[in-house]
Amino acid sequence: MVASERTVVLVDAGLSGRETGKRLAEIGVTTESITAICLTHEHGDHTSGLAALHRAGRVRLYANSGTAEGVAAKPGVSALAWNIFSNGSPFPVGDLEVEPFSVPHDAYDPVGFVIRCGDLRVGVVTDMGMVTGLIRERLRPCNVLVIESNHDERMLKDADRPWHLKQRIIGRQGHLSNDHAAELVAEIAGPHLRMVFLAHLSSDCNRPELALKAAVDALTKKGLTHVRVVVAPPNRVSDVWEG
Repeated sequence: MVASERTVVLVDAGLSGRETGKRLAEIGVTTESITAICLTHEHGDHTSGLAALHRAGRVRLYANSGTAEGVAAKPGVSALAWNIFSNGSPFPVGDLEVEPFSVPHDAYDPVGFVIRCGDLRVGVVTDMGMVTGLIRERLRPCNVLVIESNHDERMLKDADRPWHLKQRIIGRQGHLSNDHAAELVAEIAGPHLRMVFLAHLSSDCNRPELALKAAVDALTKKGLTHVRVVVAPPNRVSDVWEG
């Protein structure tokens, strides 16, 4: 969630409507106060609560045409009222400005977002198989990052998973490892970067302490010890950053 005093934006809706409401209540936010949901891509772990939240609070839904079509193609999904954006073209949501940009992932047309409020920028990239020049360019000015740190490469290699699934995860349209996420953060970090949330950790191919160590070590090597790094846990509300 990214919020100003007047606007509340959810990036994706991977939890049920009930669970989303429960977690928002823990930080003093109601589902009725959600202004919009901005969707990165159509995979189920990013969309399961979408319809319920849309109905319950008349929440506006934003996606590009590929993602909207991908959601509509899911069995049993009723028609949703979409606000369609184009990748690379910023659009306003209340007093926030949202800029979508393309990322490599095995979905219809996946995106990350940079969300601006005044001079503050929050970058959100939850799923990406590799780091591109565009991703670096968009995230470099951000004050806060929410970035995928999906797996530990050794744990994935040793995991009891089918080979084709491992290949998908490490592929160019799969997911970012701890080491690659750490390299990206250290490369684009500077005095302006204040906080990094490591997200989308695999439950069986990663450990929070491994993801955290990789990122902190990479930043420390560059002397960027002012950046706070935390892991966004899947089962509870994460730490809150207030700018």
